[in-house]
Amino acid sequence: MTVHLFGAVSSPSIANFVLKQIAEKVECTYGYQVANTIRRILYVDDCLKSTCDENTATQPIKDLTSACAMGGFHLTKYTCNKSKVLSILPKEECSKHVQACNLDYDDLSIERALSIQWCAETDTFRFSKPITRRGILSTISSIYDPLGFIAPLILPAKKLLQELCRDASLGWDDELSVEHQIQWMKWLYELPSLKHMSMKRCMKPAVFGNIISKQIHIFSDASTTGYGAVAYLRLCNDNNKIRCTFLMGKSRLAPIKMLTIPRLELTSATVFVSLGRILLQELSNRTTLHQE
Repeated sequence: MTVHLFGAVSSPSIANFVLKQIAEKVECTYGYQVANTIRRILYVDDCLKSTCDENTATQPIKDLTSACAMGGFHLTKYTCNKSKVLSILPKEECSKHVQACNLDYDDLSIERALSIQWCAETDTFRFSKPITRRGILSTISSIYDPLGFIAPLILPAKKLLQELCRDASLGWDDELSVEHQIQWMKWLYELPSLKHMSMKRCMKPAVFGNIISKQIHIFSDASTTGYGAVAYLRLCNDNNKIRCTFLMGKSRLAPIKMLTIPRLELTSATVFVSLGRILLQELSNRTTLHQE
């Protein structure tokens, strides 16, 4: 009989419960250290254990593997910062990074967990955004801009990512071409300039006087690269002084499947209408909507 643990919401809890039962069962055979490793260091399907030196790491690996196998758990994807330890393990049971290395000549590779890199050879942690599809997506996603203040800056980076996604032969962690790396580095070079940008939260200046007119003006446009809309608040006081303030912007990439400009213009018009509805709903005072 085969029991499938994963797929349900309760899968992690079931896995942990089964592991604790295994620990109780194997303690008499493999000893307290192995049983305690299963109880306290194994979490769902990951295990991270340290030993004093490479000589004391070999036997615990063998014992832990055998103990878990008794409960139907197959430990695999091993990695370590010592080549001697990895050399005793079947290569097919090691992680893909280790399998790609020649342990006699190559330095141990870098393992990644989200944005943290573990450099096995030096046993150090680093934080880096690799120049890959995954690294570009991570960087773009880390920029939170719900009001669209920097939409014109983000759109070229999204366009580059879209171009990379068109290439079916390019994996998420593959190195980019020189041309794409130059485009990406140029965009990254401009990114720090954001620290010099500031936007007033209050839309009405403190000494503007009495406002006699409030209007929302929304502009939309489209191109083969992208489309979008931007909204401004136009205020007029009793001295006929006018002030225009940025309210909100929305930008979208043009689809990978080529569309005609008129169709893209219609798509931008839907963003226009959606933006107008949001602003009219959120702004409590009555406004007049002018279409351009």
